[in-house]
Amino acid sequence: MSKFIRKKIAFVLTGMLLAIVLISCEAVPVAEAPSPEVTFTNVSSSPVASPDGELSASPAQLPKLPYDYAALGKAIDAETMKLHHDGHHASYVNNLNDALKEEPDLQTSSVEALLRDLNNVPENIRTKVRNNGGGHLNHTIFWQIMSPDGGGEPTDEIAAEINETFGSFDQFKEQFNQAGGDRFGSGWVWLVRNPAGELQIVTTANQDNPIMDGAYPIMGNDVWEHAYYLRYRNRRGEYLTNWWNVVNWPEINKRSLASMQSGN
Repeated sequence: MSKFIRKKIAFVLTGMLLAIVLISCEAVPVAEAPSPEVTFTNVSSSPVASPDGELSASPAQLPKLPYDYAALGKAIDAETMKLHHDGHHASYVNNLNDALKEEPDLQTSSVEALLRDLNNVPENIRTKVRNNGGGHLNHTIFWQIMSPDGGGEPTDEIAAEINETFGSFDQFKEQFNQAGGDRFGSGWVWLVRNPAGELQIVTTANQDNPIMDGAYPIMGNDVWEHAYYLRYRNRRGEYLTNWWNVVNWPEINKRSLASMQSGN
């Protein structure tokens, strides 16, 4: 065999060997697993005024306080409670009914439904429905989440979730009070379940309710001056601190569970 042929054969064999090596080193394509489908629940779709039902607007009615005016004395005096419930809350109810008196179709909606879809409310009464419907809903929640036997630390599921989300109950209280103190003018500070299903501290102006932003209000504190001024004057921070002595944790835990079941 000639020298030329031997070189040619060696060249071909070398090429074949190199091709085999390259093929063996080539990455084998791996089919990607499909991404899990993520869905978010509309956490504001369940009853908000109470886990048991929504607020009727046909007509709106002032709920009774579940305790005496003086029962929350650890944080709120009797005179403030009477003025707050019989005066301010009653005015929201009366004004809401007045706004809806010429709108029989809207009267068949719940207060929550009206606030979730304010664009469906005629423009000439929209602000009145927003302010007074919100005031009625906010205060209906407020009376329930306080108790003469309240205070202390949370228990059950809400306790675990607060610790997981905020680090500890003390850190949660600090952040909640800070947000309430920083709310300029009149409004509310809330613990909500947001549209992603997470706990979050938010504030709202005036009588706006978190359901207007798609969140579920689990607990909230009223930082309008009428909620504390007779006793605390301009010391909002002292009011926010004392308020924890009347917080109704069993009711708040019930509301938290309802917020997780929303939309199901």
